Amino acid sequence: MANDKDFIVKNTVEVGGSLKTTVGTITANDIDLSTGNYFIDTLTGDTTYTFSNPGAVQSFQLEVTGVVVPGASLATAVYDAKTFSVLAQDTSPDGLFFKADGTAMYVLGDTNSTVFQYTLSTAWDVSTASYASKSFVYSAQTTQGSGMAFKPDGTKMYIVRNGASEFIYQYTLSTAWDVSTASYDSKSLDVAAQDSAPQGVAFKTDGTKMYLLGNTGNDVTEYDLSTAWDISTASFLQVGSVGSLSTTPMDFAFSSDGTVLFVADGSNDGIHSFTLSTAWDVSTLTEGDSFSTFVALNNAVMGFAIGNDSKFYHVSRVEDTVYQYSFNTPARITWPASVEWAAGTAAPDVGVGETDLLSFVTSDSGASYLGFLVQDNLS
Repeated sequence: MANDKDFIVKNTVEVGGSLKTTVGTITANDIDLSTGNYFIDTLTGDTTYTFSNPGAVQSFQLEVTGVVVPGASLATAVYDAKTFSVLAQDTSPDGLFFKADGTAMYVLGDTNSTVFQYTLSTAWDVSTASYASKSFVYSAQTTQGSGMAFKPDGTKMYIVRNGASEFIYQYTLSTAWDVSTASYDSKSLDVAAQDSAPQGVAFKTDGTKMYLLGNTGNDVTEYDLSTAWDISTASFLQVGSVGSLSTTPMDFAFSSDGTVLFVADGSNDGIHSFTLSTAWDVSTLTEGDSFSTFVALNNAVMGFAIGNDSKFYHVSRVEDTVYQYSFNTPARITWPASVEWAAGTAAPDVGVGETDLLSFVTSDSGASYLGFLVQDNLS
């Protein structure tokens, strides 16, 4: 900033030395300096700030609170210390899925060849789960279920068979999300040609694509469905490898926009992510981040699910328990190009749930600013 060595900040406010603090207004991420000199904001996602109407203001401060960015990186994931035991229902849970609004959870039990339904009194919080006394026995199709998926409206369910033969089976729920109303559609898909040990199934959000996780090939197979959500109309398209990070893939899930694939691995009890440069196209997979805290918890990861792009879950076949985690990556802030930073680099992203205080000074009526991180994590 021009002449910044000769500039002395006498206070946090305005030319003339007044100690008055006036809380100003932020509208659509624009900090309007004509409204005050102290601004308070809670982020709602990645944010690009602008500064307007500087007038005679010499300096101002910004108090900003950080939040989680949905669909964020595994690099900063944390264990929520929240669990739920399914032991009373099954001793070999293999699959895991959540209702779209997070108020119901479904566990595929291999011991009883049954899908069990649970109610969450607080959405996405497994510690509030309780058995809903609703279930569906799929043994008429297979006693070797290894994964499952639902249509987003809860009217269709799909189960993967991993055994003497490899199939995906399709079911209709006459009451959405109520597994006790499920019935077999007499529709199945033989996937043995793609993998001899299929572990999971997933769909593009519009039902026009289906994906199969293969434990033998350590890959994800992509199919086109000429009729959405009807697996009898599936045709093989292509394969994407996950073997560079996962040698024993057990389950998987996509981010809601199809740009990130998460794979749960049974050999290292970790979760690995892959970025899709073209959404929903597994041929464009590249390695992302990994999360391996499962080892410390001594879990055998089997089923895996994403919750609202902000949380993820896995079920352990050792403890017969569902574990909950948060991505915990803070929203990012982009500052105006006119800001130079006293520390040489921009202030770090505000931590999730933390509040930072920043100060900005100008000696040229807002043509340029010098920025400071005054306090990290105000208490």
